[in-house]
Amino acid sequence: MLARDQGYLLRIVWILLGMHLAQTVGGYFQAGAVNWLGQSALNRLRIEVFRHLQRLSLDYHETLMAASGQQAEATLQQAVTENFGKFVLVVEGSIPTKEQGRYMMLGGRPALEVLKDVGSKAAAVIAMGSCAAWGGVPSADPNPTGASGVDSILKEKPVVNIPGCPTNPYNLLAVVLEYATMGRLPALDEFNRPKFAFDRYIHDHCPRRAHFDAGRFTKEFGDEGHRQGWCLYKMGCKGPVTHAACSTRHFNEVPDVWPIGIGAPCVGCTEKDVAFRVPIFQTVDIHAATPPEALPLINTPIGSIGTVAAAMAGAIAGGIGGAALMASRRLPGGQDKPVSEKPTGTPEPRNDEREAGK
Repeated sequence: MLARDQGYLLRIVWILLGMHLAQTVGGYFQAGAVNWLGQSALNRLRIEVFRHLQRLSLDYHETLMAASGQQAEATLQQAVTENFGKFVLVVEGSIPTKEQGRYMMLGGRPALEVLKDVGSKAAAVIAMGSCAAWGGVPSADPNPTGASGVDSILKEKPVVNIPGCPTNPYNLLAVVLEYATMGRLPALDEFNRPKFAFDRYIHDHCPRRAHFDAGRFTKEFGDEGHRQGWCLYKMGCKGPVTHAACSTRHFNEVPDVWPIGIGAPCVGCTEKDVAFRVPIFQTVDIHAATPPEALPLINTPIGSIGTVAAAMAGAIAGGIGGAALMASRRLPGGQDKPVSEKPTGTPEPRNDEREAGK
């Protein structure tokens, strides 16, 4: 699609439809949800980003807006009706699907029904966070509520998954602003994640990779290696199998504000088959070479030689030296040069001497 004109204003409906990690642990809804993901997006951003936000209009957000109850429901219906087929729907939280979705109610309706209703009228949908992208913590076994990701429910709409627990706000802004300015969604991988943020392993760009290659690993929290910032692989770090940009784009505009940067192993929150399924402290297979077998050690241990070995080495060296000496005395014709030139007796007379004596 062609780039939009400068006056274009993209309408956004941001709705907290399902269950989050904060809800699962704390048992509450909006406050915990927005504190976990929405606050990540609303937290500290570079000042130059705000000039781009003039192209966006946040028409509905359950926590940020002043309305509540019936007034909030009316606001949602107005935003959807007036911008039918033109707005972008941002969804937080996994969607309970069992028992007709009765485990999550919004305005007297199951969240499953609200998602189908509002999502069918949107131009595009963004599933923000691991819960909305693929189910997150609520979908962990045995998943009693049937918690699911948005794209498993809205199959007729383009859905962009931005997993993360929490999501980096720049990933969300990049997707929204590309759609607002260019009228298109970014290139996606096989899991509907934007490639610009999820086309690499955390392990490949981890600032502790040098310690991994050198075989320097933290063995337990608080040990000397942990204090020195050594690799967290043996602590269960899932960086080698996790696609995300956390290692290059940190949070809150503060260097090293991300799990590994503060000394905690990556839990693989962007990967459906890893996070909350593989035990946190269980190591994972490496997709590339594993040190130190494939790479030399920085500190190679030096052994000592025994008496017998020294004697054998001396005998071998002596034999080699003697052979070299004999080889150096061989004549060009192939005859051995005598070791001594001294006569051993009276020499035989020459023929002329014999004739003179007759």
